[in-house]
This record gives sequence, structure tokens and C-alpha cells, in this order.
Amino acid sequence: MADLPATHPPRRAVRSYVRREGRITPGQEQALAALWPSYGIDPDTLRGQSLAHFFGREAASHLEIGCGNGDTLLALAQSEPGNNYLGIEVHRPGLGSLLRRAQALGLRNIRLLNGDAAEMLSRLPAREFECLYVFFPDPWPKKRHHKRRLLQPDFARLLCDRLAAHGRLFLATDWEDYALHIVQVMRDVPGLINLAGAALWSPRPRWRPLTRYERRALGLGHRIYDLAYGRIG
Repeated sequence: MADLPATHPPRRAVRSYVRREGRITPGQEQALAALWPSYGIDPDTLRGQSLAHFFGREAASHLEIGCGNGDTLLALAQSEPGNNYLGIEVHRPGLGSLLRRAQALGLRNIRLLNGDAAEMLSRLPAREFECLYVFFPDPWPKKRHHKRRLLQPDFARLLCDRLAAHGRLFLATDWEDYALHIVQVMRDVPGLINLAGAALWSPRPRWRPLTRYERRALGLGHRIYDLAYGRIG
């Protein structure tokens, strides 16, 4: 799969990720080469197109940002075949694993974007998604690295803009200070409300699968913070 071309604003001056391309396996490379034409979307073709064009059908659109190796995206797509599921992931090894599993499951309601989340999100249609998911983004726990965290004011406003009327945004993290940071950022986004109200944290959604990352976090004694927001109008 060719490298993605440079994209246009809005652009994050500080990246929220570090590329680790050296870890890709031959199997993941083979999956990317063989399956990307069926599941992948060229970001240059996004502008001016509805998502229905890429899925070949009209259906409720859901988006997971940072879908990794696909634990959540695949589970949701398998349980709700009537929805269209789009995943954004910057790391190609994860996408290679996801593609192999999607093919094994025979899933046809998944499409993927490879690139920076903010750049990809800016190319997608406004008011498009019924649900957005951001689960366990890199916490960048050291204070000097907090500027690298994905959930910043500009990105939060971009998320809100891509939600359809009365759409839902679901987030989760196992770092308390990041959870509190997200709450503060979201308070300043017009059009979004915390569905938990003054309680701040939402119950863990029953439909959210328990991923390997979350199991590891729980094994380390971390608390999981779920947040749910709704778009007003």
C-alpha cells in the first residue's frame, strides 16, 4: 500500500502517535496488499462523496478512531450487519491484522482509512455519523507529553461537527487524569452534552467488547472511565 499523500488543514502540529512500521509481519503485509483494495479508502477520494458510495449502500454510519487491530470494530460490525462501520488507524500492522480477521469473518460492512485521525476526520462529511468511538487513545502519561494527547479542543469540535443530529460519542480511558482532561475539553464544545450529567462517568456499555488492552489495564488495577456524549440537534 502506497504512502498517503500530504493532506491539508486542519492539521495537528504535534502528532498523537509514533509510527512503528518495523514491527509489521509478512502476514500483515500480505493482507494489506491483497485486501486493502476491497476494504481501504483512498483519502483523496473522500471529499464530495457520501460514505454510501464506498460501502455500496445507504445505512447508518459508525466510526471508530484508532481501531487498532480491530477488536471493537469487528465485534460491532459482526453484531450489527445493518450498519456501516468505518475505522481510522495510523499503524499499518494493526490494519493488516484487522484485514485478515475481517476476511475470515466474511464481513462486508467495514471500510478503513490509514492516516492521522484529525486529517482523515477533516475530510469526512459533516453530520454523517450516528456514533463515534474513541476507545483507549494513547494516554501519553508524562506531563511533558500531554500536548500529544488526541483529545484536544480542536479535535473535539471536529468530532462534534461529524456527528449527525442526536448522534452519540463514546470514549473510554484507563487514565484518570486523561479522563478529567476529556471532561474539561468537552465542556467547552457547543452542541455536546455529557449523557451522565453531573456524574461525569457513564456505565460501561454492554455492547463494548473487552479488548486485550482493557484486560491488561484491569490486570494492572486500573479503573476504566467510560464517557458518553450526545449532540444536541
